[in-house]
Amino acid sequence: MSINDNLKKLYSSIDNYIKLVAVSKTKSNEQIMEAYQSGQKIFGENKVQDLVTKYSALPKDIDWHMIGHLQRNKVKYIANFIKLIHSVDNFKLLKEINRQAKKNNLTIDCLLQIKIASEETKFGLSIDQVKSILKSEEFKTLKNISIIGLMGMASFTNNEEILKKEFTYLNDFFKNLRLIYPNITVLSMGMSYDYKLAIQHGSNMIRVGSLIFGERN
Repeated sequence: MSINDNLKKLYSSIDNYIKLVAVSKTKSNEQIMEAYQSGQKIFGENKVQDLVTKYSALPKDIDWHMIGHLQRNKVKYIANFIKLIHSVDNFKLLKEINRQAKKNNLTIDCLLQIKIASEETKFGLSIDQVKSILKSEEFKTLKNISIIGLMGMASFTNNEEILKKEFTYLNDFFKNLRLIYPNITVLSMGMSYDYKLAIQHGSNMIRVGSLIFGERN
């Protein structure tokens, strides 16, 4: 099936309120353009260098999302165009995003990444760390960032019980947080192998690559 067909199938399987981030890492500009011409406008990359290269070459109305682990010294390269940073996993990074956003006279939308998987390779904040950040006086001084939601990466497993547990854990926290911080509206969880389950457990933003572009080479 073509990228266009894959997208049509995917769009038909999700409700309108769910935002689809097409994970375009390792994909060519031609493949991204095929998805773009099919109506997809949000693309996610996990490396700063790839983001910068693709941003400069592709249409300027694409919303670029940073979905991979972000180092503080790389923020400056994407601050002037990034639409959403999914992977904020420490307060120092948040401060640097704010600093670079201020330099560009912008406000950058961010998601706080919560560690929900048991895998050591996954990054993320604990629930207590998130509460501590949001309540801190120093956080209140950051005027050029906007925390609009949470992101979580579930365990890479076919075990639905593990996935349900992780998604439920994050969704429960998301719902509780929204009672205090109404601007927190985005819950980014779910990928090609588990997005349907993620949606059942409250996700309103999914990050899908292989179902759109085909399996990775």
